[in-house]
Amino acid sequence: MNLFKRYLGLVWMLLAPFVLFLLFAGALQNIDPAGLRDINKPVPWIIIIVVFTPIAIGLAIFGWYAWKGDYDRLPDSSGSLED
Repeated sequence: MNLFKRYLGLVWMLLAPFVLFLLFAGALQNIDPAGLRDINKPVPWIIIIVVFTPIAIGLAIFGWYAWKGDYDRLPDSSGSLED
């Protein structure tokens, strides 16, 4: 199971920049000043990118810790936590 967690960490690290790339590519493809639909306006895209960028960064950080093996041993209760 620990090996599975590590490989999922690698997946999360690769998924984070890929999702950001897809967001930026979608924004560049859909923003059109002559467009009349909401998807053609830049403001919703800016909001979406600003909201999801920290989420993607957190996903990459989570993946890094999983890849390093920091989640191999999880505590059973709060009493078994180390200071």
